Amino acid sequence: MVKLRLFAVTMAIACSLGLSACSPSTPSASSPESPAPSAASPETQPVDGLTKDIDYLTKLSLMRGHMLVAQELLELEKPAEAEPHIGHPVEEIYADLEDQLAERGVAPFKATLTEVHDLVQNRPSDPQIQAKFNDAIAAIDGAIAVLPKERSQSLDVALPVINNLLDVAQAEYEAAISNNKISEAIEYQDSRGFVLYAYQFLYPSVRDTVRQSNPEAQRQIEAAFEALQKAWPSAEAPAAPVMTAEEVSAQVAQIQQGTQSLQAAPAAQP
Repeated sequence: MVKLRLFAVTMAIACSLGLSACSPSTPSASSPESPAPSAASPETQPVDGLTKDIDYLTKLSLMRGHMLVAQELLELEKPAEAEPHIGHPVEEIYADLEDQLAERGVAPFKATLTEVHDLVQNRPSDPQIQAKFNDAIAAIDGAIAVLPKERSQSLDVALPVINNLLDVAQAEYEAAISNNKISEAIEYQDSRGFVLYAYQFLYPSVRDTVRQSNPEAQRQIEAAFEALQKAWPSAEAPAAPVMTAEEVSAQVAQIQQGTQSLQAAPAAQP
């Protein structure tokens, strides 16, 4: 399922770039007819400062979503299940961030991510795991903090990032289900981590602004998030899905409809 995750991440970032791949007629990431994203496409698009910030925060938020569900699994004393989620940030996302980290003056932290992954993978009972895990979280959060709060907590950045995470979560959840069973626990857990990070960490930073801007949109977004979270009763995958992929998709659509009503048309940034 690594290809699906990479495709879903690419498509989410493409949406933040405003590419045509995000149109409603595009096949879903799990569809066998889905075209492979063109490696040249992003390079042909004008990338302004706002778009780069959305891209940057999306990738770091995906890392945090992975780590969020990994922490839950470690607390459940399931290091073997936590291991792939600790590995995904360094194996699937970090390389795409390296240039931006350097541009923004962020110290490299690949070694920090690798160290905790290696510990969990090879020495799952090592007492250093939690401390090293905390170091990895601090490194990701430090990279996020490079964005000024007035930028990262603006509606024009935070809401597209939330929508990107929901797009990836929706694709992962759909991929987790086969014959009305959760057949891919990793994808189920990934999707849980992305939704929880979007709602518990990103959304609270803009909640007051959302309420002041459009109370009706606030009610719609929060009601849909509350309903959506029921798809993941815990980090441990149930035998059968609590919600169908279509039900998850419907709640994601409600959230995204609410957020889109709040977003100002993005102006080009230097």
